[in-house]
Amino acid sequence: MHKLIVGLGLCVAVSGCGETAGPVKNSWLREAGTQVDVGTFGSATANNLGVQSGSLEYAVSLAKRFDEEVPSTINFAFNSTAIDAQAQQILIQQADWIRQFPEVRFRVYGHTDAVGTASYNKRLGQRRANAAVAFLTRHGISRSRLEAVSSLGETQPLIATQGRERQNRRTVTQVSGFVKRHPTVLDGKYAQIIYRDYIASAASETVLTGVEATIPGE
Repeated sequence: MHKLIVGLGLCVAVSGCGETAGPVKNSWLREAGTQVDVGTFGSATANNLGVQSGSLEYAVSLAKRFDEEVPSTINFAFNSTAIDAQAQQILIQQADWIRQFPEVRFRVYGHTDAVGTASYNKRLGQRRANAAVAFLTRHGISRSRLEAVSSLGETQPLIATQGRERQNRRTVTQVSGFVKRHPTVLDGKYAQIIYRDYIASAASETVLTGVEATIPGE
C-alpha cells in the first residue's frame, strides 16, 4: 500500500510538471514569477535597459519635440490614399526634420473613419501609411529608418462618429526609437541628439523692419 501511494504521488508530480508548460490551474505548480510576468520578461528587460541607458527617456523627449516642431498628421479624402497639396507640404516638413536627425527611427500609422468594414479599413489604413512612407523616401529619407508601417484602421478615431469624418482619415508619423548602429547612439550621446538645432527652429518668428542698428556709446 505504501508503495502504491508513493507511486501515485510521483505520477501526480510528473503530470504536474508537464502542465507547467501550458495553463496551470494550481498556483503551487507555477514557476516563480509566472503570475507577475506572464511571458513578457523579454519586453520588461528591454524596457529596463532603455530606462537605465537613458535611450527610452530621450526617445520620449524627442517624440515630444517632433510633435511640437512639425505637424505629425496628414489627412485624406474619403476612400482615398492620394496625398493632396496640403499633405505634401506637411510631409516635406517632416522629411526636412527627419533628415537632420539621422540617429532616429520613425513609424507611420494609418487610420480611417468608420465607414466600411473593419477588414477593408485595416487595408486602407495600411495603403495610406504606405503612401506617406513612399513620399518620405522620395524626399531623402531612408526606408530603413522608417521602422515599420502600421495600420490602425478605424480603431482609434479622433472624432467618435460612424459617418464620414476627414479628421479620422489620416496618417500619423511618430518617433519610434534610435538607430542602434549609429555612432552617436553607440556612444550613448542621446542628449546631443535631443538638443541639436532644427534649422526651422532657428528662424526668427518676427522680423524687425525700419529699425537702424546702433552701437552703444555712439
